[in-house]
Amino acid sequence: MRMLMKVSIPVEAGNAAARKGTLGPTIGKILGELKPEAAYFAEDNGQRTGYIFFDMKESSQLPAIAEPWFLAFNAQITVRPAMTVQDLEKAGPSIEKAVKAYGKS
Repeated sequence: MRMLMKVSIPVEAGNAAARKGTLGPTIGKILGELKPEAAYFAEDNGQRTGYIFFDMKESSQLPAIAEPWFLAFNAQITVRPAMTVQDLEKAGPSIEKAVKAYGKS
């Protein structure tokens, strides 16, 4: 299942890693193991933040996906399912069914 993980690195931990020269290489190593579909980085709420799209076949994979970020950067993460436009189009009948059952005016 396609997942979106938001990784927020606290300023202190990110600065310490940047000063040691390990910020980029460590992120690169984690992403190399995860093999994401896409990864984007920005500032969010004053923290270095990554938005990473990847495939997760089983929920038992979550510790292997999250722990490197926790351990390397004391990061906060959120992980949630994500859809492409094609996935959303496939969901159309389910949305229509829910509207009929619960979309009372």
